[in-house]
Amino acid sequence: MPNELVSLDPTATVPSERPEDRRSDGQAPAATLGAAMRTSLARSGGGFGILLAAVPTVAFVVADAVGGLTWAFVALAVAAPVTFGVRLARRESLRGAVVGLAVAGVCAAVAGFSGEARAFFLLPTLIPAALGVLFLGSVLVRRPVTGTLFNRLVGGPDDWRDHSRLMRIYTVTTLVGVVLHALNLTLRALAYLADQPAVLAALSVGAVPVFAALAAVTLVAARRAVSSRGADGT
Repeated sequence: MPNELVSLDPTATVPSERPEDRRSDGQAPAATLGAAMRTSLARSGGGFGILLAAVPTVAFVVADAVGGLTWAFVALAVAAPVTFGVRLARRESLRGAVVGLAVAGVCAAVAGFSGEARAFFLLPTLIPAALGVLFLGSVLVRRPVTGTLFNRLVGGPDDWRDHSRLMRIYTVTTLVGVVLHALNLTLRALAYLADQPAVLAALSVGAVPVFAALAAVTLVAARRAVSSRGADGT
């Protein structure tokens, strides 16, 4: 799964709530940015999980810088299976671990075909373009991505598209996602053209907390809108 979507995946495993993350009535998670950010990062595997997922990419880039493309493939061939095993040992999502391993393999195949280390990042560089179109299209058809992903999670009504405040929140946060994808694409394209694999690797890793923050803001705003709607009895 693309890094940008990991923290937006409502099916990912989330650890048990901390006491301070619950409302005073003890019935639901508190709508605080800190609690939501912890939840979003947990969906991405937490700090260690994010770093672990980056190991194959970092190993590839470092080995290429030190010994060239051949050694980069050797390092990847060692790091990817080891990372896969560690993720399974940590009881992370099997789907996520398999997808991560498959993506590393496909990226390596592209790099091997082209004979350039930067080609390892060719497909990941194109992903923000596809996601940006998806996010923008969802707004145009009045089904913003963040609403589709998070409305059930925050306890929103099934007809959330008919509720102006919720619809506005999901539309705005989805449009913010469009801007983030456009910025991500621009930076990756510039780094790719400049043949800077290390920068491409950093952008790939850095995208995760950025989109986790977007998810957290969406959760907070939507939960407050739902709570306010319930309090008003509407």
